[in-house]
Amino acid sequence: MSNDRVINKIYVQPLGLLKGLTVSCENFKKIASGSIYFSTLKVIIRSVDDIKEEIISVADLPSYLEASSYDVRNDIIRLLHNIESKRPVLKLANGLELNWNKPIIQGVLNVTPDSFSDGGQYHDIEKSISHAREMVLAGAEIIDIGGESTKPGAKPVSIDEEKHRVIPVIKELNDLKIPLSIDSRNSEVMEKAISDGVHIINDVSALSHDPESIKIVKKCGVPVILMHAQGTPDIMQDSPKYNDVLLDIYDYLEAQINFCLEAGIAKNKIIIDPGIGFGKTLSHNLNILANLAIFHGLGVPLLIGVSRKSFIGEITGEGAAENRFPGSIAAALTCLDQGAQIIRVHDVAQTKQALSVWYAIH
Repeated sequence: MSNDRVINKIYVQPLGLLKGLTVSCENFKKIASGSIYFSTLKVIIRSVDDIKEEIISVADLPSYLEASSYDVRNDIIRLLHNIESKRPVLKLANGLELNWNKPIIQGVLNVTPDSFSDGGQYHDIEKSISHAREMVLAGAEIIDIGGESTKPGAKPVSIDEEKHRVIPVIKELNDLKIPLSIDSRNSEVMEKAISDGVHIINDVSALSHDPESIKIVKKCGVPVILMHAQGTPDIMQDSPKYNDVLLDIYDYLEAQINFCLEAGIAKNKIIIDPGIGFGKTLSHNLNILANLAIFHGLGVPLLIGVSRKSFIGEITGEGAAENRFPGSIAAALTCLDQGAQIIRVHDVAQTKQALSVWYAIH
């Protein structure tokens, strides 16, 4: 490896992924102390004017590190520590918790009249409550409640309208005995939702939309899901462009993690989501999904939302979101094979069955 050029950043991506090894794993490492092993790693070296990649086996890693410069060696060791470290159990209010022993299903509850995925059929409060309970019985371990559509081209709604949609539902779901998350980018909605029983913030803007949001997260002591999006929902699909989609998203999420850490939010309360479909073309989405394991280098749990999304329709020609379940499962299992810890879905019962079989095999 040449050391005569300025290196801006090092990234490490696990490769050669295997599940549930039952033989000696001396030449393998684990992702987040789980059941996904990797035998090889890609070292990505990004400088001002180019990107270089080197493939190193775990067996050859010691000699590679010995031959590397001090800074490169330390960066790789730090990133491997992030990749391999067990994610701490996430303690929530009311004695609830999330552990990362196996994949977690987050059920989507859109309390909006214009959802891309379900056509607003759960905009009615009673239907929303009933659907949430059905998802829990089907195997959802988190219910994600949203009152503002973030589909491509969606216009923002008022704070009062967003609260009017979600707060009555949250109050009625306090007896579910599983975590509730609020899918919102507005601090006022977040604060009210937390006071009425929500346990987790899920912000599609990664706390960048509302400058007061990070203060609410810190004050209330709740975990936060930081999602990457390029642009706001109304314009995000207007010709999105990246220098390198994987590394640009990685850098953004790392910056938002550091933003939280500097504000006093504990790292074990941070979850990341690369934001499939949020300011990405089909090519961007497929690149992210094929190389998802790189995001474990950030050292926090990884959530992925592929359910019913338009990239599946672009591949298959299926225009109706509710008919994209088979494609959703195919994408979700690819993510699980790369160590994703949370899968955000609409079709909970079917996903639970697929995950049960996947988990039993591995």
